[in-house]
Amino acid sequence: MLSIPGIPQLKKSESHFFSKHAALLDIALRVSDVLVITITALVVYRFEFGHLQMGVAYPAGLIRTILLALVIFPMAGIYRSWRGENLRLEIARLWMAWSAVMVVLLATAWALKTTGEYSRIGAGTWFVLAGIVLSLDRLLLRWALGHIRMRGVDSRRVLLIGSTQAGQRIVAAARKKAWAGLDIIGYVRTPYDQVELQGVNCLGDFDDVGGSFDEWAPDQVWVALPMRAESLIQQVLQLTIDKPSIIRLVPDFFGYELINHHAAVLGGVPVITLRASRVEGHAGVIKAIEDRFIALLLILLLSPAMLLIALGVKLSSKGPVLFKQKRHGLGGKEFEVMKFRSMRVHEETQGTVTQARRKDARVTRFGRFLRSSSLDELPQLLNVLQGDMSIVGPRPHAVEHNRQFSDKLRGYMQRHGVKPGMTGLAQIRGFRGETDTLEKMVSRVECDISYIREWSLWLDLKIIVSTPFALIKSRNAY
Repeated sequence: MLSIPGIPQLKKSESHFFSKHAALLDIALRVSDVLVITITALVVYRFEFGHLQMGVAYPAGLIRTILLALVIFPMAGIYRSWRGENLRLEIARLWMAWSAVMVVLLATAWALKTTGEYSRIGAGTWFVLAGIVLSLDRLLLRWALGHIRMRGVDSRRVLLIGSTQAGQRIVAAARKKAWAGLDIIGYVRTPYDQVELQGVNCLGDFDDVGGSFDEWAPDQVWVALPMRAESLIQQVLQLTIDKPSIIRLVPDFFGYELINHHAAVLGGVPVITLRASRVEGHAGVIKAIEDRFIALLLILLLSPAMLLIALGVKLSSKGPVLFKQKRHGLGGKEFEVMKFRSMRVHEETQGTVTQARRKDARVTRFGRFLRSSSLDELPQLLNVLQGDMSIVGPRPHAVEHNRQFSDKLRGYMQRHGVKPGMTGLAQIRGFRGETDTLEKMVSRVECDISYIREWSLWLDLKIIVSTPFALIKSRNAY
């Protein structure tokens, strides 16, 4: 048997050591959470008042908090297995659950008109301190379990079916995150194999699964096959129907461009979403609030500068102050983007849009300053207020450019899975300005797709803060 290098191998009976005591571990963690909440409350009270002689209000509030935590924490899924779980997501889920406890507690105190009986500073300090200690508690436990699993204890013997790209990713992940305790005991060949799995034993062909399964004794079977292998997947389920192993399906989707793929149950029917935007539902509401708030704030702060720019545009050349052009927005819907006019009024051949180039004669002297500093784009704050754009998102390209590049770049129109933005990931990474080659557009689109796939409020704030520095460094806008 060949598995992850450097990890001692165990017999099947030993690999279940922690799974037999999972209930005890779960109980210990719940008790630990109760102790953390209680002890941090006592510590904060002692430092604030200098004693521990409490009246009725504080013990009653502490009991309510503990009961709420025992209900809300399990609902938030913070006691489920951490094997392979992303650490940041685990900590974020904990803080969301702890915040929910405090919100319900405050709402209850407000309803009972008892908020005046508690110290606001003490409550805030307790919330932060308990959250930090709860996080550290999990980090310590995760570290301890990781070291135990890296030594082969509590490992899961995994049989891989299919030498595909998905299977290759599984093997790479198991080696990179050895603390997860995934022991790849080997794989079986299938007609859908695509790659060679280095360092993993080939246990035989798919036809050997039925006769050798008990000998291999896997805890889990991971089926890494493409979607078209439905009949083979059905055979796996039939061959293992009387086996105690866990069967997991890891569809080989890696030949496809997936965005925000996830599994869900709709009306009792299991559904795998292959492509979707992260900026939907609650996230869409949060981003809409973020957009309107920041846009309104910037308009109020920059209105004097915008009036001066409008005057400068009017004095620099004949024509309107604002330049309007059709762009594609969310879902490919057309809208008119607004900018301060930076060029002399001129005619374009129908169906074409000529991008500004270095030393472009059409650009006015004042317009060149506006374009290099991106001040010409300030009127797009009005587009944001109207709901056509976001503060952060893929930059809106001219309709003619979309038609041109959508035929040349696969997945190009996926940029329109979110609203276009005044700034974006491509801009802070230096892909701003003229896209005179296909390679430049490829780099920009890759950043746009990455933004849609990885969107978060924190990413938006990071891009907003980084934009002024990117503008200072940029030399690509003419």
